[in-house]
Amino acid sequence: MNFEQELQQKVVEIEGILRKYIPKEEGYQKTVMEAMNYSLLAGGKRLRPLLMAETYQLFGGVELTLLEPFLSAIEMIHTYSLVHDDLPAMDNDEYRRGRKTTHVVYGEAMAILAGDGLLNYAFETALKAFELIIPTKETSEIIAYQRVAKALQVLSVKAGIYGMIGGQVIDMEDYNGVVERSRLDLMYQLKTGALIEASMMIGAILAGASKEEVYKIENIADDIGLAFQIKDDILDVTSTPEVLGKPVHSDEKNEKTTYVTIMELEKANNEVVQISTRAMDAFEALPYKNEFLKSLIKMLINREN
Repeated sequence: MNFEQELQQKVVEIEGILRKYIPKEEGYQKTVMEAMNYSLLAGGKRLRPLLMAETYQLFGGVELTLLEPFLSAIEMIHTYSLVHDDLPAMDNDEYRRGRKTTHVVYGEAMAILAGDGLLNYAFETALKAFELIIPTKETSEIIAYQRVAKALQVLSVKAGIYGMIGGQVIDMEDYNGVVERSRLDLMYQLKTGALIEASMMIGAILAGASKEEVYKIENIADDIGLAFQIKDDILDVTSTPEVLGKPVHSDEKNEKTTYVTIMELEKANNEVVQISTRAMDAFEALPYKNEFLKSLIKMLINREN
């Protein structure tokens, strides 16, 4: 089985896990569940759950039961961020993942509530991991509780004001004058990198990685996220809506500063190469191997959509 076939198979498995945890569309409030599921099941690469699962396996994790709530939760958080990002008050985009955005289909108010619902439901889902801890020996049970608690801490920080939301704030605030690269890097590291960091860190934590190993994974993921977002800047001006699955030139439309606006396109491409090379070198230096994860990281950085 080649990488593309294996990737497709793993995405199908992730989809199956997601469907186990989505809310039932019932009751007087079922419209918000429908909007949540419309957004969550709209397709996508499922990169963050994949990174989590593969990092878990990198550090020797085998049984996915305890991991499944977190695989679902990270995708719920990512999806809520896209729903809110597409709103008229933010980027005002009408297409996402090749189909109409949530606010276009369900209205702006319901899209806001759907995003809120996905964020809160993500933590409801992640907390189910505690229920899945099977008592064997007292020591192993305590270790499992500690790992889940640490994973929840990482998830909450990386999704919040010191993570993704913080990056979104930097992105939305007016900034008069020349945007420094350090400001742009911080925005990318928070807005995009934080959930990639959370994904890989949680996989490592639940597999039993040491504190030092989790720190190394965080740094690798930080570089992956930065390279990923710079590549996104490049694709916004070089790709097409058909290939990308969403509008192009949206950064220009919204007058956003990106790597493409602060430097030439070729130099931005060189930055992707340098940052991704640094990430891959650090990954290769780990004493563990996962060839699929290695290929997945390369695909993220060299993608065309």
